Amino acid sequence: MKHARNNDLSDRRSAAAEAKSALLNAFRTARTTDEPTRLARQAERATITAAREERRLKRERMKRDEAERQAAERQAAAAAALRAETEALEVAERNRIARVIDDEAARKAERDRRYANRKARRA
Repeated sequence: MKHARNNDLSDRRSAAAEAKSALLNAFRTARTTDEPTRLARQAERATITAAREERRLKRERMKRDEAERQAAERQAAAAAALRAETEALEVAERNRIARVIDDEAARKAERDRRYANRKARRA
């Protein structure tokens, strides 16, 4: 816009109003012409957001499944350890009983041997 030396206030105000309306009209036309691309960008952003959310949910499911699997493994390991400990105690008890029986048999054999020796000396 050419600046004249004798610009009255009303001239400046009308020029500013015209410039403002021209900018507003330019914005409106640009917005209407860009409407399809704006909608396409919004749709693309929505699909990206949906894919991101789906990936996040999948990661959470995988983490939850992994945690459940590890908990099941820990529980199975604890149960196996408990079974092994119980079996070890049972084996130790059986061994102790077998030793007691063997000791009793040895003591009886020794007693029978002494008895037989005594009978042999008397005869």
